[in-house]
Amino acid sequence: MSQNAAYAAYSQNNLAIESPEKLITMLYEGILKFASHAKRAIEHHDLEKKSYWINRSVAIYIELLNALDYKEGNVAHYLSGLYVHQIKMLSEANIENDTNKIDTVLHVTKELLAAWEEETRYAMAQ
Repeated sequence: MSQNAAYAAYSQNNLAIESPEKLITMLYEGILKFASHAKRAIEHHDLEKKSYWINRSVAIYIELLNALDYKEGNVAHYLSGLYVHQIKMLSEANIENDTNKIDTVLHVTKELLAAWEEETRYAMAQ
């Protein structure tokens, strides 16, 4: 994954990033936060907030997608398909007001975050 592209996308918010690894963690955490807000908005029938939070979640997935480095091997291709599928699920949740689809996105994102944190710990131990 191109850490520079992800950093550039996120640095516009003037956040102090400890490392590129931390940035990816923050992006996944952002999706979890925003998708949870979207789910609550659907439950409260607040269509404006639902769309706002889903759009924020989609924007992060788009940035993650754009930051993939396909020269790094099959993982980038796998993540590309997974990210596109998550964007599709969020879009469908937005259209259908479907909290189950948001639950799926939350589950997948939690797994991505856990895998990323494990990989980061492994890489730092080397």
